[in-house]
Amino acid sequence: MPAQQIKTDKAPIPAAPYSQGVVKNGIVQTSGQTGVDPATGALAEGLAAQTAQTFANLEAILSAGGASWDDVISMCVYLTEPEHFAEMNAAYETYLRDRLGADAVLPCRTTIMVTLANPDLLVEIDAMAVLG
Repeated sequence: MPAQQIKTDKAPIPAAPYSQGVVKNGIVQTSGQTGVDPATGALAEGLAAQTAQTFANLEAILSAGGASWDDVISMCVYLTEPEHFAEMNAAYETYLRDRLGADAVLPCRTTIMVTLANPDLLVEIDAMAVLG
């Protein structure tokens, strides 16, 4: 089965040669998303707001690929500052618990510290989901 590109206007349009997401053999992989509002192009202010917008962008791509948060098995979080870990972690858990429930199994996760292309970006997250 060939890979299918995911495209949605409910998440930022890539500014470089990559897909928002790809579906292949029942796996949905998103590209890393940031806190940019796709409707305005504006970056959310502050880490918690950027994290929430990042999740909204991921949710739009997952949905366009036929997946939901229930299908997500793994996420990678890229943070620019180690001191942002606790605040990101709280926003991360709140967003997922609100959608999955208090007792749900959360996806596996890797969190690493990086330098992102735009110095105003504080967090980037990607997700992998398995359909069916």
